[in-house]
Amino acid sequence: MTALRPDVREPVSSPRTRRPPVSHFTGPITGVWLAALAVTVLGWIVVAARGGDFLTVTTVVAILQNCVALGLVAAGQTVVILTGSLDLSVAYLISLGTLVAAETMESGSVLLAVLAVLALSAAAGLVNGLIITGLKVNAFIATLGTAFVLRGWIEDNYTGPAGKVPASFQHLGYDRMGPVPVSVFLLLAVAAVVWLITRRTTPGHHMYATGGDEHAARLSGVRTRRTVVLAHILCSLCVGAAALFLAARLGAGAPWAGTEARYDLESIAAVVLGGTALAGGRGGVTGTLGGVLVLSVLDNVFNQLGVDPFFKNVVRGVVIIAAVAVYARGRRTPQGRTA
Repeated sequence: MTALRPDVREPVSSPRTRRPPVSHFTGPITGVWLAALAVTVLGWIVVAARGGDFLTVTTVVAILQNCVALGLVAAGQTVVILTGSLDLSVAYLISLGTLVAAETMESGSVLLAVLAVLALSAAAGLVNGLIITGLKVNAFIATLGTAFVLRGWIEDNYTGPAGKVPASFQHLGYDRMGPVPVSVFLLLAVAAVVWLITRRTTPGHHMYATGGDEHAARLSGVRTRRTVVLAHILCSLCVGAAALFLAARLGAGAPWAGTEARYDLESIAAVVLGGTALAGGRGGVTGTLGGVLVLSVLDNVFNQLGVDPFFKNVVRGVVIIAAVAVYARGRRTPQGRTA
């Protein structure tokens, strides 16, 4: 029996010998970061040709702040997609998280609010994981159903913004060190934790094994159900962090905080752009952050150019399809197998 790699689907002798593929900064990871650089340079040229100024402190701050919320959600989405699952409930969970955070901060303490949001998020992730693994419901349907439940609760109990976030907590959303918002360090910390879990721990190796070939992973002793549940809990905790950041930015809870920005589909798009396979077993958070940056830069360029929203979505769709096509073609050769 040979050791199972995420990109080679064959039985393994022991789940402890299971390791994710080693990245040498080739393939999709390098590609997406080079794409981010190319989009930035091209955006600067186009905006400059139209008489604008793209590379300003204001623009850099706006791009990085846009990266934070999407990056937090996408980091969590990466974890579940690595196991072959996904989560469509993230947008409504963000909205509910901002409301819980703001209302708790208004009537209680900041620490209590943070704990409440994280507990709510973990519970939502646990429910998603149990529905998928226990009831054998497809992840798309299960998380979509959870999204509708959260949506119903929000619409039944809220008609607009609620609660109030104290000024001390709003520093998370507005303070910066030079051109770098302090919230970027929150994103980097969460991404580092996700990277360590997925690349340097046994549960993380099991996530790759489950996504690569669930049946083979199960035969080799991996508790695939527990792995999927854990992945959904981690994903929802990342979403909770995004909800806390948005509450700090908005100063109150907002029923539309997650849905208006379409964080469900946007996060999946960022993960795919980063080279993580939707089928699971291949990818990582490093590439996902590159995908987040590409989307954020594109949004900022389009906003400065006053591009029609319909055309903006068309271009984003073309970029995503092209990226997936390139990755798929690269995986047909041994050189294309990357993490």
